Amino acid sequence: MFDPKTKKYPYTQYTNQHYLVVKKDRGIVFDSNYPYIDHSKWFRFKQALSRILLNVLAFPVATIRLGLIIKGRKIIKENKELLKKGAISCANHVHMWDYICLMKAIRPFHSYILVWDKNINGENGTMMRLVGGIPIPEGNIRASVKFTQEVDELVQNGGWLHIYPEGSMWEYYAPIRPFKSGIGYCAVRNNKPILPMAFSYREPGWIRKHIFKQIACFTLSIGNPILPDMSLDKKDREHDLLVRSHDAVCQLAGIDPKENIYPPVFDNTERVDYY
Repeated sequence: MFDPKTKKYPYTQYTNQHYLVVKKDRGIVFDSNYPYIDHSKWFRFKQALSRILLNVLAFPVATIRLGLIIKGRKIIKENKELLKKGAISCANHVHMWDYICLMKAIRPFHSYILVWDKNINGENGTMMRLVGGIPIPEGNIRASVKFTQEVDELVQNGGWLHIYPEGSMWEYYAPIRPFKSGIGYCAVRNNKPILPMAFSYREPGWIRKHIFKQIACFTLSIGNPILPDMSLDKKDREHDLLVRSHDAVCQLAGIDPKENIYPPVFDNTERVDYY
């Protein structure tokens, strides 16, 4: 069994903070004029080409490089009629390439993903946009209103939105970190299901470990859709979805939600229990 205690990463004091440094700033301003979901014909054409490259190149490379195994794809097929009306998915964020794995897992659906705005402004920003990245604006109320309107329109019109509710990427981190409340808010606001998914780790074989220096192999498990409980009022419905989706991701990762503690312990006030 892969043990993350054997590796050292600069995990931060707070569970939703980023520790990777984005070296480039392309100077894009995310205001009320920015197309958070670009509907232009030229962008759609480039996006279609990028999806061909994903299928031909990125999916096979990521599968081989990460030793990816996907479990539960039959759940996508069994719930196709529900999911094609619009859905929100979530997962733990544990690798730079994990979104490629998620895109492969949910085929034939195409997803959009909420992204840290600095990543869109960074060196990989163009590719992130082409695979569905939607930057989250900060410090601008009008921009936030437009961003919310476009995201709502996407989901309500049958689109698929992926959210990393932990708020940041921590490489090879084993526990499931606290979820930010936005995923419950978004699901309730649009009355859409949440599809939980989770990455867990397997010990790599001798060749992967000693020749390719691979830390761990990845398993991506897909869970059953979680529907809003319409018997609850709006705030309680949001909290209920938040807790149930967090518990589901824990269980898919092979973790008992009540025992989701792993040294070092960080900011306990940001655990999902305290929302």
